[in-house]
Amino acid sequence: MKSFNTDQHGHSAAESGDVYAMSDPTKNVDDDGREKRTGTWLTASAHIITAVIGSGVLSLAWAIAQLGWIAGTLILIIFSFITYFTSTMLADCYRAPDPLTGKRNYTYMDVVRSYLGGRKVQLCGVAQYGNLIGITVGYTITASISLVAIGKANCYHNKGHHADCTISNYPYMAAFGIIQILLSQIPNFHKLSFLSLMAAVMSFAYASIGIGLAIATVAGGKVGKTNMTGTVVGVDVTAAQKIWRSFQAVGDIAFAYAYATDTLRSSPAENKAMKRASFVGVSTTTFFYILCGCLGYAAFGNKAPGDFLTDFGFYEPFWLIDFANACIAFHLIGAYQVFAHPIFQFVEKKGNRNWPDNKFITSEYSVNIPFLGKFNINLFRLVWRTAYVVITTLVAMIFPFFNAILGLIGAASFWPLTVYFPVEMHIAQTKVKKYSPRWIGLKMLCWVCLIVSLLAAAGSIAGLISSVKTYKPFRTIHE
Repeated sequence: MKSFNTDQHGHSAAESGDVYAMSDPTKNVDDDGREKRTGTWLTASAHIITAVIGSGVLSLAWAIAQLGWIAGTLILIIFSFITYFTSTMLADCYRAPDPLTGKRNYTYMDVVRSYLGGRKVQLCGVAQYGNLIGITVGYTITASISLVAIGKANCYHNKGHHADCTISNYPYMAAFGIIQILLSQIPNFHKLSFLSLMAAVMSFAYASIGIGLAIATVAGGKVGKTNMTGTVVGVDVTAAQKIWRSFQAVGDIAFAYAYATDTLRSSPAENKAMKRASFVGVSTTTFFYILCGCLGYAAFGNKAPGDFLTDFGFYEPFWLIDFANACIAFHLIGAYQVFAHPIFQFVEKKGNRNWPDNKFITSEYSVNIPFLGKFNINLFRLVWRTAYVVITTLVAMIFPFFNAILGLIGAASFWPLTVYFPVEMHIAQTKVKKYSPRWIGLKMLCWVCLIVSLLAAAGSIAGLISSVKTYKPFRTIHE
């Protein structure tokens, strides 16, 4: 076992791109002395699709059922447009002050610090990392539900669709957590690119299976009752449920459009590559969302389940449903790391910066692992990342409520991260004149999205309270 120290950012000399520690500095570092960026618009698109087509797509049939054909489809399209519009603004802010030649900003908080500064940097940090933590909890819940669904599908196939096939989520959450503990020890996110590409394939696989099953159901004539305004008061829901569930549905759609950015090569310009990746990623996912949401609603009508692949809107062919749910679980294994690594790196960089002489935090130990070769272990990274996965897994066990959790996360994160900060930074960067038509339009967009997010949060909290009241331990509940 060999020990060596890392730099203040938590990387070894080779990882951090230290030109004095490299035998060929021009080969492994970029023009700013940092580790050479290897991402392209294709890998960025894969990361976006991996992050977006996840838990969100599974609840869209239920969301359309609450809102109806008109409002549901319209809100999906509006959210996709807003997401792409603001992502182009964010891409232009990657460098400051000039989008082509300015200094690079490596994190969302760095971008906010460059353009807005002050207390808004701390507010951004709270919103960003709170959102990432919430998503990792949500993915733990969703992965366990999908794994449980595999066992239940086999049970229903063997014993009949009305059999008691209750299975606890908890062992599957624990198994998912153990896998994440192991993957979390990989220090560099870019070394997980294979996971992101695999997860993107899994995303297309289970979304396509869901669409195919919905088409088969509609073609077979076994369709549910649909309505232009969704669920009917007095028939499907009470008046209060109609209001709160409609708000929660908006939150579910907002969650569906959460995604992360990648690290791109210097040439072509990062902002152009990221805009292209955003267009490809958002367009692709919106296409799948409309198909999944609308076809799922057409198949199940106002009784659409909260998750149409795990709440057994479909029972047969059971092997195809098993495969789809396995794809969901594999996808979320990769997606969890996409969202968890920024949290890991933030804490580790803080630790290295504040205690540069603490060997527990800064020392790396080279260990030979059979069949895998040398692997660098840092004790602080081992303890911290393991503790994080354990805590998020425990939270998921306490609140295993699919739709309500997704809606709450989406409502809490959409306005600050997708709308407010990109718009404010765009105004600061391009020096939009106060009270000009463009300034007024951008401000109105912020205010409207804030109101929508608050209503969605209220609906999701109401749904969460209702789920807690009806929750029965050791039963698979998906409200």
